[in-house]
Amino acid sequence: MNQTICNYLERYCRKFLPILFRIRLSGKIHVVSVFQLNEEQRQFASIMREFAEAKIAPHAVEVDKSETFPWNSYKECLTMELPSLGVPSEYGGSGADHVTQAIMVEELARVCGSTSLTMLISKLGMIPVINWGSKYLKEKYLPNVASGKAQASYALSEADAGSDVASMKTTAVRDGDFYILNGAKYWITNAGISDTYTVFAKTDSTKGHRGISAFVVEAKWGVKVAKLEHKLGMRGSPTGEVIFEDVRVPVENRIGDEGQGFYIAMGTLDRSRPTIGAQAVGIAQGALDYAAQYLKSRNQFGHPIAEFQGLQFMVADMATKIEAARGLVYRACSLIDSDPENELSKIGAMAKMFASDTSMSVVVDALQLLGGYGYTTDFPMERFLRDAKITQIYEGTNQIQRVVVAKKILG
Repeated sequence: MNQTICNYLERYCRKFLPILFRIRLSGKIHVVSVFQLNEEQRQFASIMREFAEAKIAPHAVEVDKSETFPWNSYKECLTMELPSLGVPSEYGGSGADHVTQAIMVEELARVCGSTSLTMLISKLGMIPVINWGSKYLKEKYLPNVASGKAQASYALSEADAGSDVASMKTTAVRDGDFYILNGAKYWITNAGISDTYTVFAKTDSTKGHRGISAFVVEAKWGVKVAKLEHKLGMRGSPTGEVIFEDVRVPVENRIGDEGQGFYIAMGTLDRSRPTIGAQAVGIAQGALDYAAQYLKSRNQFGHPIAEFQGLQFMVADMATKIEAARGLVYRACSLIDSDPENELSKIGAMAKMFASDTSMSVVVDALQLLGGYGYTTDFPMERFLRDAKITQIYEGTNQIQRVVVAKKILG
């Protein structure tokens, strides 16, 4: 090959291939990001690791055992201004990119799943406001969430309307300058703790999913918590049934237009699922880290069991799965910032699905590495296992994620 051409190709590859590959497929150019953390993100990850180990981990066992909201851990998160990361700077937040937010969630989940969920849920409740809310709603609610003075919940699911959102029964009837809200929402994270609830309700029952609208509802307007669930995992994060009985909601608290609620709900989940993937990665990493230390300290037949090749192979497979999941999560998070209307729905579903399946697989293997000790409450593996399971279920089961991915590919 001509030397000039070789030199050109070398310069071209050095400049562009680390950034992206362009693959021509079916007559279209698909752009695949090759993601790498920048120096600021690496430093943030290191700081978060130290913070979580020192300030969050000491409370994790008691939070899980008592099934109480992790107030001590939450207050520690406020000292780091973590709730502000997901809020735009013009409304009192830090305006951090979504990969940085994922790093925060992962490092918290590595030591305490419940605490990571406290940081996730208010952001979830405010995603509709950030992306589709009026300036009035943004100015009224986002600063308090950013400062940690207020918390938010996301109220979409109902007893008979989980994945089938269009089957919801909650209604919002216009009455002058108000909507009258009636109905019940199930599986609401932060029930009884949150100051606001982003609620989806039927404003026109004749239009199916096109008749759904979204509202910011303040708890003090008459929101009732009927019961709290006793759960397998994430026990420090309250989950409950929320009741609305003739709750009067000002028209200005509607998010977007009437009938836009289904679109807002789906767009919100597209933007939140990747950080559930980050939570799953964190749980898996915490389990692997603990198991690795155990293998190095446990002696059998006169040697640390870390020297046994069969166990080494398990660790290698676990670490590889986690790294693959993390890369997919980071890619999905980067799409939230760069391309939310194109590939995010598919890649976000992939990230949540793959990371949560990986988390369950890795934690089960980590527990196995501890043998009988892993099966007791004296060690954290059983807590990691219980916390990991919900990541395969909430914000859309992994079966639903596979439906999303398949539809995007097959049309």
